[in-house]
Amino acid sequence: MSTSKQQFAVPDDLESPQAKLVYLALRQTDAATASELQHRLDLSKLTLFPLLASLVANDYVQRTENGYSCQ
Repeated sequence: MSTSKQQFAVPDDLESPQAKLVYLALRQTDAATASELQHRLDLSKLTLFPLLASLVANDYVQRTENGYSCQ
């Protein structure tokens, strides 16, 4: 039986563990809303929105019609 595991690299300049977590969660999906990320990662929206804003500002994540996705 063959199993395949997809590994994603985290950008070197992402220092926050929570930002890394959000980035990796988005890499695993095509797109996710803030509510989906909140439930999946068990983060409050007060924590999540600044992380998403920072990831968008640094061009790691883009805002889409369906929420957020990795570049």
